[in-house]
Amino acid sequence: MAKPYNQVVLFGDSLFQGASAIQDGFSFQGALQDHCIRYLDVINRGFSGYNTKNALQLLPQIFLPPSPSNPKIEYLLVLLGANDACIPIPTNTQGISIDQYKENLIKIITHDHIKAHNPKILLVTPPPVDEIRITALDLAWGHPQATRQAAVSAAYSETARKVAAEIPGVVLVDLQKAIMDKAVSTTPDLDAGGPPLGYPGGKRGALEQLLPDGLHMSGEAYKAFFDIVKPHIGPFPEGQAVFPDWRVMNPGTI
Repeated sequence: MAKPYNQVVLFGDSLFQGASAIQDGFSFQGALQDHCIRYLDVINRGFSGYNTKNALQLLPQIFLPPSPSNPKIEYLLVLLGANDACIPIPTNTQGISIDQYKENLIKIITHDHIKAHNPKILLVTPPPVDEIRITALDLAWGHPQATRQAAVSAAYSETARKVAAEIPGVVLVDLQKAIMDKAVSTTPDLDAGGPPLGYPGGKRGALEQLLPDGLHMSGEAYKAFFDIVKPHIGPFPEGQAVFPDWRVMNPGTI
């Protein structure tokens, strides 16, 4: 019988779907797989455009209980909310109320199909949005207004923080803070008394490089994400990989 590798699963929307791509010479999923190589497989279950309602609806089909043919999930990263935070307008129906978002997040991370694996759950806050850039692009696409607002998205990130604090054992990965901190630290002419970066009336600053379309992350942003995830996965015990080291397979080698 084949010997399966247990898994690290990335569950979320386009921010995880795009994590496999190489941007600016960096791939989040590639870096994470390199970190876990020979111990765990990194599985991408990112679905562009999905909100927590969509994710919860399909969760029983995406995650099956562990079995001899279905590997155990050791780490589950959940990143949802960027689409839940969409403004309700006639041209976009992705938005979910913030109360429903919280309820859905809790149902996802406490779902029986998840609990069967007993994984370490890393709940990720949705990153900030650059409303200045999003507004320009959304109007060009034909929307009557921006589909997302920076302050609204920030409130959804705060809700994810609250869920992580309320559910025992859940680890918070604060991507929203990490991206904003990096943007602020790399925007030298930032007016500390003005609006936050990406907010109307303010400036884009370094968010221009971190969130090129105002929503999706660049390679530099994914690197900042990886830096705050890596400490939570592992360490892996020496000599206990899924398959033995080559020196074990070839004894007597210097």
